[in-house]
Amino acid sequence: MCLRNEDVGIFAKPDHVKMTYPETQLLHTLPILLICDNLRDPGNLGTILRSAAGAGCSKVLLTKGCVDAWEPKVLRAGMGAHFQVPIINNLDWEAVPNYLPNDTRVYVADNCGLYTQAQAQMSNKASDYGWVCDRRPLKFHKYEEEEENLESAANKGWLPELEVQTYDSDWTEAPAAVVIGGETSGVSLESLQLAESTGGGRLLIPIVPGVDSLNSAMAASILLFEGRRQLRVRAEHLSRDGSYH
Repeated sequence: MCLRNEDVGIFAKPDHVKMTYPETQLLHTLPILLICDNLRDPGNLGTILRSAAGAGCSKVLLTKGCVDAWEPKVLRAGMGAHFQVPIINNLDWEAVPNYLPNDTRVYVADNCGLYTQAQAQMSNKASDYGWVCDRRPLKFHKYEEEEENLESAANKGWLPELEVQTYDSDWTEAPAAVVIGGETSGVSLESLQLAESTGGGRLLIPIVPGVDSLNSAMAASILLFEGRRQLRVRAEHLSRDGSYH
């Protein structure tokens, strides 16, 4: 049996405060950040980090319950994104506002958001609107053991009321934070409460009826690059308007 000598290196996990990032990345950073809420799949998180770096996110926050951003499978899927965008790991929800710029509005990614709106307005099923997924639309890991669905939660009054808007409506007027929930547990109640307190809302990605849902990485990519598009269009309009003076 032939054995090869292999170099092995052991490194401490990088601290985002001490890290330096490429100048080109800093020049293209946008007033958009990403909050990962209970994302447990390494491949999804790595792909999301790659999209966040590509879109120019200012930072990525990971709440407790997320897979470790420096786990080998996440690193592999991230393809170097870890060294392009600041990543803050293992945050309690109480600490999240400390990492948000002033006047940031928090938006929750939710392709099932019209469920509660439809239930509040009429008795028709939300799936009849053709905008939402057919499965249970939202689970709160804080209350999972109670097996309560979204309708009963709304009736009990602890579900924050958030405006639902489509992902391509203008949501980047102020600095924005987008919350992406895990596919197993969905977004947390805390994320909805933060969105409500900052004047944010739900961002709805319409899908064809009968399709269950988009995966977390795909939804994050759509929203982040839509935010980038909106900011680019606004900058072009401002530049064009300024040229007339």
